[in-house]
Amino acid sequence: MKNAETTLTHYKDQPREVMSMDPIKFMVWLFIVASVMLFASQTSAYLVKRAEGNWLEFTVPTLFTVSTVVLMISSVTMHWAYLEAKKDNFGRLKIAVAATLVLGIAFMVMQVMGWQKLVEMQVYFVGNLAGSFFYVFTFLHLVHLVLGLIALANTLWASMKMKVHSKRLRRIEVCATIWHFLDILWIYLFVFLLTFN
Repeated sequence: MKNAETTLTHYKDQPREVMSMDPIKFMVWLFIVASVMLFASQTSAYLVKRAEGNWLEFTVPTLFTVSTVVLMISSVTMHWAYLEAKKDNFGRLKIAVAATLVLGIAFMVMQVMGWQKLVEMQVYFVGNLAGSFFYVFTFLHLVHLVLGLIALANTLWASMKMKVHSKRLRRIEVCATIWHFLDILWIYLFVFLLTFN
């Protein structure tokens, strides 16, 4: 009996091994999964409607290609920022995060200018479903991008306060995950729209 009690007491004293995940990172991954499901449903609806016929075919303005390149470069600068944070190179870290933020804003401006080009081409949100889908896809991505820009601005502010460094990488890891996801998501959408337009 004593042995059983000793074993039980010993078991109770042992720390429990808890399978846990950082709550902020968990929320980010939930956001990513929800976004993937949203865009998967939208692209499926696009293919179904396109198969029904009466589909307006138009050339996607070059500005969208340029903005895609800009976003891809911003992913490179984001990774650069992460590497500099790991090395505690605070000066380069701030430059890299600021560059990513500026490139993200440039992408957003070019998307809006791209919409203006579409209007000039007489491709409107209301009318043919081809145009409607194009505006919806690009707008939904832009909404997601605004969240990414907020995360970038927050990371830049934290790096200015020396709150991002090799011992505190969570903020920049979360920011990099969001930003790389937005980049991959846009490339997927852009290639999809070019292929099935």
